[in-house]
Order: sequence, then C-alpha cells, then structure tokens
Amino acid sequence: MNKKGISFGKISFKAKTVPEIPKTIDDALTTGFGTFGRIPIQEPKEIEELADDLESQQIQQAIGFKNFGKKAKNVDIDEMVMHAKKVAEESTKKKLLAAAEATDNTEDDDDLIGPPLPSNLAKDDEELIGPPKPMQLLPTKNAGSKSDDEGSDSYDELSGSDDEDLSYVKRIPQSHEVEMLHGSKAVVALAVDPSGARLATGSVDYDPCENHPIRCLQYSATGDSILVVSGNAQAKVLDRDGFEVLETKGHTASLNSGCWHPQTRQEFLTSSQDGTLRVWHTDNPKQHKAIIKPRQRGGLKTNPTSCAYSRDSNTIACGCYDGSIQMWDSRRNFVNTTMLLRDAHQKQSEISSISYSYLSNYLCSRSNDETLKIWDLRSFKKPLNTFKDLFSRYEQTDCGFSPDDSMVFTGVSLERGQDVGQLIFYNTKTFETVTHIDVTKSHVIKAVWHAKLNQIFVGCGNGIVKCYFDEKRSLRGAKLCVVKAHRKKQSSEIVSSQQIITPHALPLFRQEKLRTNKKKMEKDRLDPVKSKRPDLPITSGQGGRVAASGSTLSSFVIRNLGLSKRVDDEQDPREAILKYAKDAEENPFWVAPAYKKTQPKTIFQTEEEGPSDPKKPKSD
Repeated sequence: MNKKGISFGKISFKAKTVPEIPKTIDDALTTGFGTFGRIPIQEPKEIEELADDLESQQIQQAIGFKNFGKKAKNVDIDEMVMHAKKVAEESTKKKLLAAAEATDNTEDDDDLIGPPLPSNLAKDDEELIGPPKPMQLLPTKNAGSKSDDEGSDSYDELSGSDDEDLSYVKRIPQSHEVEMLHGSKAVVALAVDPSGARLATGSVDYDPCENHPIRCLQYSATGDSILVVSGNAQAKVLDRDGFEVLETKGHTASLNSGCWHPQTRQEFLTSSQDGTLRVWHTDNPKQHKAIIKPRQRGGLKTNPTSCAYSRDSNTIACGCYDGSIQMWDSRRNFVNTTMLLRDAHQKQSEISSISYSYLSNYLCSRSNDETLKIWDLRSFKKPLNTFKDLFSRYEQTDCGFSPDDSMVFTGVSLERGQDVGQLIFYNTKTFETVTHIDVTKSHVIKAVWHAKLNQIFVGCGNGIVKCYFDEKRSLRGAKLCVVKAHRKKQSSEIVSSQQIITPHALPLFRQEKLRTNKKKMEKDRLDPVKSKRPDLPITSGQGGRVAASGSTLSSFVIRNLGLSKRVDDEQDPREAILKYAKDAEENPFWVAPAYKKTQPKTIFQTEEEGPSDPKKPKSD
C-alpha cells in the first residue's frame, strides 16, 4: 500500500481525487510547487522552460486555453551596448578612410559640380545640403591658440584684435601728428568730450574769465557741458556752444582744480586755496552740496592742489600742498578719510595731478618735486615705483594711464641746455621707459590720451596743441579734418583794359591811375551799389528805410501801400489842404453836393469865437 505525501498547489475547480505523489522532479513541478527538500541545480534555460510549462498548464486547467498570445521577447541590454560600440567604431573608421581618399581623388572627380569640398569636410556626409562654406569662413587654427577639441578659442579670434602681440611702442598712436595754434601763451588746460568731436583748450592769456588764468577744463560725462576752473573763486559751467550756464558761489579764494562726476552729469567737484573741496550740483549753484576739509599733520588745514573721482565714483582723492594724498568715500559723510598717506611727495611742493587707472586698482601722482609715482590702492603704503628727474615748471603738469593700463605717461618741462620738450611713456609692470615723443621746442604741460579715438592731445608752453594718431588704429577725430582739402583763397579778378595816358587832360576827363587792385577794392567798397550795401539801420528816426518815406512809421506804411506820391510830414497841413481848394470848388464831390439844396450859398463864420466861459450864464 502506497502512502500519500503532503504537497502544495493551486486548488482546481474539478478536483475529485487527490493527486498522487510525483515520482520525478518534472512531475513535482507540473503538479505543484514541489516537495520539501533540496532540488538539484539545473541550467537557467531548463528552469525557465519548466516554469513556462507549469504556468501554461495551470492556465489551461483554470480557464480552458493555454495562453493569451505571443510571448514578449527578452532583451539583453549589455549585448545591445556592445553591438552599438562596434557599429560606431566601424563607422568612424569608414569616415576617416573616406576623408583620406577624398584628398587624393578631388582632381579625378568628374561628376563634381560647383566648388570642390574642403579637405576637412567628409565627402560622404549625407546631411550636407547646398553649396559648401567658403574657405574664409572655415575655422582655422592659429599658432599659440587652443584647438577646437579643447572647446576654447584664442583671444585674437574672440576679440578680433592683435593688440596683445604688439609691442608697447606700437600701441602708442604716434605715426602722424596735427598741429593747432591756440595763441602765444602756454596751454595749461585740455579737454576732449567723450565722443571725441570737440576739443577745448585753456591758456594763461587772461582773456575769457575776467582776466584770470584758466587752470582746468573738463567735459561732463555726456559731453553737453564743460567745467571751467580759473584763478577766480567762482567756477563756471558752459554749454557746448560756449555760453555760460551757471556760476558757483561759495569758495573764498582762488580755485586750483576741478572735475566732473563720472556717472552723474549734474555733479562736479572743485578745490580751492581756501583749504576746501566742494561738491556742487547744477540745480543749485549758489550752495554747495558737500564740503571736504583736508587736514595736515597736527590738525591744521592744507590746500588741495588737485582732485579726482575714481572711475566707479565711489572715492574722491586729492593731492595737497603738504605732500599728502587723501581719499574719502563718496557714499559716506566726508568727516574721516578712508585712505591717507602723509609722505606721498615732498612737502611744500604742489601735487599737480592725480589720475586713477581704468580698472581703479592703481593711482599715479605727479608733483613739482620732479617725480612721478605709481600706487597700488590695495597696498597704499609705499609706491610701486618712483620715476625721478622729471622737471616741471607748471602747477598743471599732468599724468595719466593708457586705455589698457599698460603704460603711464607724463610731460617734461625744459631745463637749461635742453631744446625739445618730451612726452615720456613708462611700463606699469616692469617700470621701464617705453619711449618718448619729442613734441616741440617748449615745455610739455598737458596730455590727454582719448580712449575712444585712440589719439593723444598735448598742450605746450608756446601755445601749440598737437594731436598724435595712428592711421590704422585711431578712429575719427583728427583723421577727419586731415583728409579735408584746404579752401582756395579768393583770387582777385584782373580786368585787362587799354589805358590811354593823357597827362594834360582836364580833371573831368582824366583817367585815374590804379597801380594796385587793393586801392580799387577799397574804392569799390565805399560805393554802396558796387559793394551791395544793405539797408541802414533805424537810428532815432533819421536815415534808414523809414526816412526814405517820411519820419514816422505810418508814413512809411502808407508809402509802401501803393501811394505814388511822396508824403511829406514836415509841411503845414493847412497848406496841404488849400492846395486842392480850387479843384474842390470847380469840381465838388463831397461837401457841396450834400448842401446844394439846403444851403446853396456857403456861409462862413465871420466872428472869432473862443472857448465858452463856464461861469457865464447861458442866454436863451
């Protein structure tokens, strides 16, 4: 008698008898989950097939059919990745071989229509539509630049300029020059508007500002106004045409320097001999916006000789007569200095100019102690370098940075034995002398390097203003006026006529001898017809257009309204009326026909009656 074992499985709908114990493993998998105990390890494929058969048999017993349709395919991801790598490697090899063969077969390709393809383009590229790009537009690899595989381009390709490859001497625009004459006195002030269209020069000729020498000129940030700082205590602001807009009132001594706010067009700064710096606003020129009082060691006041705003307008700096450089934060109260250096230059010597670099990291200062110093604002204790033996005779000798901050420049006055004034350029990194320009046979006082035009303007001690520019690297400015042709001088017309000499002729018939055309022109000038003299102005009722028709305006109007006869206002009006008495009596037109019936005979008053007496009683 066979004993029945315990088995597990799904309950069948038609279970009438208990299934027998399977004798093999296959029978156990088909009838249920199996028996207790270890099952021998088989291959994965056999196990999957056994599971599928078991599941299909169970579905068939429960529902009545074996499966629902096609079984989904099993996808091996690793196998697909390996296959894709192989295909990519084969395609890249084919493209490289095709590109190499294209260079050899371009001459033998008779079916090619249009311009040949460049060697760096694949010939079998199916996505290329239309003609190929010109060779000028294709990317090229320059020496010293990174390749395209590294994902970056060279500086020259991005900026389109090769200034980095140029030497410092070639960066200075000095190939051409233009000379302008201001006068006979020294030019101590120069200003160029931001657009580079106008140049303003100031001299010590004492003409414009009430016999005071001009010390500083500067255009506003927008170029619509110009600040004029003279030896007077009041600074002036002029418009572009030179007309006065306003005049400040507040300083008690002569001015030394001034400058505009680099960002706000209504604000400017002035320094004076009264020991103050004052900030002004164009809307209220009679009252300063803020006042700054620089102090020397010990608390006594000192005179600021030069002043400047930083490029970002956050700092105001001034050079003082005691040799110190003091700075204030414009966003705070001007009580305490933010940066202070007492021994910047020699004491009792004017600091004629201070200038910020374009990146506002460095500062250069020029003094009458024959030195030019460069300062690092991040370490404002000692100068980076001191350039010595730079003689200066003027309190306005300035200095400045090049537009790329690679150089610093200043002018030098003439010493005994020297013949030519120079403009010297120094390297801001190595502090070596780059070059110098021999300007003229006089002192070099002012110099402005305009960043937009790339031109240098220099003011000299003999009244000459020079402009240096480069034909290739400079823009507009002096280049526009140089190409203009000079106006031709008006040539005097010579009329050839035969002259008959009659030495004994009467004065009436004597022909005047004119040896030069100048006398003839002077004589023609006195003739109102030949000189085409305009109508004379009206002066107190005599002469001019009104006098031609009468002495009053009404007579002039009546004369020009169509009256043919002259109206003479000076004659007696009674005589003017009686002139027409005879004509009125013979041919009456107005009065006589009206009284023809009632008063055919004219009756005139015989007795002279004066004005009635108001006190006399009226008689009935």
